[in-house]
Amino acid sequence: MAEIIQEEKGGGGKKRAKKLLPHMDMTPMVDLMMLLITFFMLTTSLSKAKVMEITLPDKITDPNQEAPKISASRTLNIILGPNDKLYWYPGAVKPEDFNNLPPLMETDYGADGIRRMLLERNRSLAKKIDDFNMDVISGKIKISQDSVQGAIRLLKRVDDTGPIVLVKAYKNANYGNFVDILDEMNITGIARYTFMKIAWYEESMVETAAGITSTAKASAN
Repeated sequence: MAEIIQEEKGGGGKKRAKKLLPHMDMTPMVDLMMLLITFFMLTTSLSKAKVMEITLPDKITDPNQEAPKISASRTLNIILGPNDKLYWYPGAVKPEDFNNLPPLMETDYGADGIRRMLLERNRSLAKKIDDFNMDVISGKIKISQDSVQGAIRLLKRVDDTGPIVLVKAYKNANYGNFVDILDEMNITGIARYTFMKIAWYEESMVETAAGITSTAKASAN
């Protein structure tokens, strides 16, 4: 608030202007500054960086080290196909079985598609996580919020019943499908999953399931 001119009465009842030096009242500015500082402190502490957890295979430093063995009964292969299609098959396939490849099962990225299938195969671990969250909410288990995620990670680490998911991408799959399937891994609480390069015989399986002919293959390449 500035004060520039102040009027005062002179002799004979006449009013004359008295010139004063400009004066600025800084009190409202100080209040505004304190409000802005409080606002930025709160918004900075509440906003957290959004990260995407990705499980990658361990780097093998010893060339003589054998790759970890994966139980075929727990293995679940998910293949990101072309045109936003999604395929999966259980177990393992060997290259020598090329003439007798299993058919791929097609699904989608909806709640009644890949999510339901993953939840059914991960029912035991999902129930443990749900029961733990309910105990925390009800107060039966007293634990800080920061420790909740650590406890859930421990439940996943010791789980020996859930599926081991191998995610692979066909050459025409897009990045959006990659993000979608990663979200489904986190939503369904899959403890063990990784991304692998698709094998040549799995590409043939996708092409058979998607109805890609030799002409379409040439144009796609």
